[in-house]
Amino acid sequence: MTGTILVLNGGSSSLKFALFQQRGELPQLARGSVSSIGHRPRLRVAPTALSPGIDRSLGDGPIDIAKAFEAVSSFLADSGLLRQVGKVGHRIVHGGQEFVRATLLDERTLDLLRRLEPLAPIHQEINLEIVGLARRLLPGVKQVGCFDTAFHATRPELARLYGLPQTMSEQGIVSYGFHGLSYSHISAKLRDRYGPSAGGRTIVAHLGSGASLCAMKAGESLATTMGFSTLEGLVMSTRCGAIDPGVLLHLLQDRKLSPDELSTLLYEQSGLLGVSGISGDMQTLLASKDPAAARAVDLFVYRVGREIGSLAAALGGLDTFVFTAGIGEHAPQIRQRICEAAAWLGVSLDDGLNRGGAELVSAPDSRVDVLVIPADEERAVATQLLKLEAV
Repeated sequence: MTGTILVLNGGSSSLKFALFQQRGELPQLARGSVSSIGHRPRLRVAPTALSPGIDRSLGDGPIDIAKAFEAVSSFLADSGLLRQVGKVGHRIVHGGQEFVRATLLDERTLDLLRRLEPLAPIHQEINLEIVGLARRLLPGVKQVGCFDTAFHATRPELARLYGLPQTMSEQGIVSYGFHGLSYSHISAKLRDRYGPSAGGRTIVAHLGSGASLCAMKAGESLATTMGFSTLEGLVMSTRCGAIDPGVLLHLLQDRKLSPDELSTLLYEQSGLLGVSGISGDMQTLLASKDPAAARAVDLFVYRVGREIGSLAAALGGLDTFVFTAGIGEHAPQIRQRICEAAAWLGVSLDDGLNRGGAELVSAPDSRVDVLVIPADEERAVATQLLKLEAV
């Protein structure tokens, strides 16, 4: 049997995987991850009807993505699932302007994707390294890339342009948007719930260690807070979010930071971590009594609230608001505060539903439906592979 889809989703600190049967509603066979690969990595596999779960240490020291892949492939081989794999789907962060749908990863495609590494320095190299590892492990199996940027290709031209000379825009210095596979999954769930309207004028808040908002109309991307890179938009765990370009010029010209030092500052030392000086983890900050932790949380909520206003303007109103990803799914107090910031749009939460784990958490008198929908980028990848097979 080779009718299954293996999905691999690699990041800077984790490697997630899932295995789906290649039919219908994509029944799930297995799901797990190697987490905290830079510090005390663990292999976790969710329990199924046929086998218990796994939660196993992979040592006290850091490992690289190749070791994380080895742990995943060993689990799949030992459980008899590896030989069932008929296709491998990869989440790839950046597809540039060329790749706007699921694409077979041949040598030409991989070469073009490598050229995009400077645009997504945290993820792209890792994503492509995982492709290479999977090709060596399963040499006869098709490898397909699905791109975070692709979902946002439906945006109008004005939503993609910067105020730069036209020649630079033609060379690819435009807004791409990210978290597209997460938004694609949410769009599908909204269509299941609301039909073709997909909730109408919708803002989805993907709030995790990386964070962004997306304005959708009838399930398609209209505007989003991330742009040319994953730095733009909201304050994130360790990333600064939107910043005056004059600050960057000052840091380069007057403070004499090197490009590498500036990159490290913006991607790894800023955001919640930089503002608080304590942690980039939202739950840690919420549990802290330090005023600096409160200031970082306040800034996060303020910036989300301000961007909601911008996206609501682009949509011409708001019918549905969705929370997803780690903070969006697991921090009810942050959901409450963000909805309070958006009360002027008719957003109102039911406190009991918000804290009780419901999907629909808005109050009965809310003019806007507020939903909490778990992120599932792996299923979004598998869905794109199933559609590709049907073409």
